Amino acid sequence: MAAQPTPKGAWGITFLLFLYMLVNFADKIVVGLAGVPIMTELKLEPEQFGLLGSSFFFLFSISAIIVGFIVNRIETRWVLLVLAVVWALAQFPMLGTISFGTLLICRIILGAGEGPAAAVAVHAIYKWFPDEKRALPTAVLSQGSAFGVILAVPALNWVIVNHSWHYAFGALGVVGLMWVVAWLVWGKEGPLVQTTAMAAAEPRIPYFQLLTSRTFVGCCVATFGAYWALSLGLTWFTPFIVKGLGFSQTDAGWISILPWVFGAIVVMLTGWISQAMMARGFTTRVARGVVGSVPLVVGGLILATLPHVAPGGLMIALLVVGSGLCGSIYVVCAPMLGEFTPVSQRGAVIAIYGAIYTLSGIVAPQVMGSVIQRASGLLDGYMTGFTINAVVMIASGLLGLLLLWPNTERARLTAQPAQPKFAGAAKA
Repeated sequence: MAAQPTPKGAWGITFLLFLYMLVNFADKIVVGLAGVPIMTELKLEPEQFGLLGSSFFFLFSISAIIVGFIVNRIETRWVLLVLAVVWALAQFPMLGTISFGTLLICRIILGAGEGPAAAVAVHAIYKWFPDEKRALPTAVLSQGSAFGVILAVPALNWVIVNHSWHYAFGALGVVGLMWVVAWLVWGKEGPLVQTTAMAAAEPRIPYFQLLTSRTFVGCCVATFGAYWALSLGLTWFTPFIVKGLGFSQTDAGWISILPWVFGAIVVMLTGWISQAMMARGFTTRVARGVVGSVPLVVGGLILATLPHVAPGGLMIALLVVGSGLCGSIYVVCAPMLGEFTPVSQRGAVIAIYGAIYTLSGIVAPQVMGSVIQRASGLLDGYMTGFTINAVVMIASGLLGLLLLWPNTERARLTAQPAQPKFAGAAKA
């Protein structure tokens, strides 16, 4: 069968959603970037700062699930708009003098607005690209998170160093409103949507079967480990560079970009490799499942070496590479779930997947804060926290290798034949 053509305007929408994810992750990183000034001004202990980092995820999963079901019935363009407005408005209270409680509440509200963001954006982009062409746009979308940090960190850090951490939050609110205006002007719903006739022809699969399938479980477990590393990067990386290794806030701002630069390369390579392998006839088990899981194991093994090297450049390099390799799994999991999930149920399933794996965002920052506060020394506390991260990553990657079989999952759930490993295998 000939490949389905990509609708006109698909890459323009992809760019707008790339910017959407850019703003999304700039909003996430600002607390970690301003961690030392915030802890100093509000007189916070490590456990309190860990709680602040985790608070972003308190309503994250609940909101993701609720909105996931909503986007099955409401156009994604309007849902994306409302979410972006919530993000912007949640930033402005930080412009004034605030208490720890107010900052905590604003981060919880922001998390509720950002919880569904990635799932809704993926669901929206899949209305513009057929299945065999989704890996690359998914990778581009994921790049929004990396560039949100790469571009925002120098600018926000300049504001923090030269003015105040309060103004950094206000700047993000303004940028969020700018995206809202752009989306109102150019945002559109994708044409690859279900009609009533299509919905009737496509049988629904009970949610219990979808959510207990081994590939869904594998995606949740594998991405849980990746998100553990990501949430530590969002909350604790800059404080580690400043307090753990003794760099200045200015230098730490530039160093904080490095994991995201490396992660951006990993994400794009994963998308390209995965799509190229599928074009050559590899099963999605290999082109998506294996390609996404192996980097998690390798990254965890790299992080496990951190306590055994001297503090300094090598330690930073190992942390950058080990945590950056996690990006692969984000590129492949949503397309794997889309393989066997009916379109009418896809928004909810991807949202539930996101709600489950981001639960590590609640746990990881608090674990790190607790470990640091109870350690005999500050650096020892960080090393213990990163070792825990390494164990989580290795375990999640191995479970991903064991559980991710999307092509056979599709055959089982939809009674379609599984793909051959190579194109020539079908002829054999």
